[in-house]
Amino acid sequence: MERIYIFSRFERFWHWMQALLVIGMLVTGFEIHGSYRLLGFTLAHQVHTVAAWALIILWVFAIFWHFTTGEWRQYIPTMQGVDKIIRHYAWGIFQGEPHPFKITRARKHNPMQAQTYLAIKVLLNPLIWISGLLYLYYNELAALGYGLDLGTIALAHTIGAFLMLAFLISHLYLITTGDTVTEQLRAMITGWEHGDEKNTK
Repeated sequence: MERIYIFSRFERFWHWMQALLVIGMLVTGFEIHGSYRLLGFTLAHQVHTVAAWALIILWVFAIFWHFTTGEWRQYIPTMQGVDKIIRHYAWGIFQGEPHPFKITRARKHNPMQAQTYLAIKVLLNPLIWISGLLYLYYNELAALGYGLDLGTIALAHTIGAFLMLAFLISHLYLITTGDTVTEQLRAMITGWEHGDEKNTK
């Protein structure tokens, strides 16, 4: 098995900054929602707003990077081999079986990962982005005559937050399922991963 360079510097920067901002927004968002008291409402709201704009800017740069480098192709969904991936996570992983998907430069994500990440990029991120902006500028939009239902906006944003939290928890678990507990984490730090160089296109 070859050791190949998979994740570029920008990719790793984008990944870790996004993770930091998302976690920060979850912590402050649930405080704003009244789940607990940590920073206080005013400071939590300020931090949440700054983190939101930073995340939007990061997403814009990431979208530009994906399209200019051609990395958007990594998220093209496919059903090829997805049955083997499902079987692995449902059964094989608990029997010590090797992962059926071999990473290459041309295909960094297995079929389930590609489908999940695509759904996040085209469904979940826009849900959080749009509902958050509508929430943030509700008063200004209302003053302009846009009769938006604040309850619906808040519900949509909260659903998006819980879905992102669910993804974060599952993501943290799945990164521990490599050949070693830290193998996949190390790949996102160094950029290097064990894969199949022969199948690289």
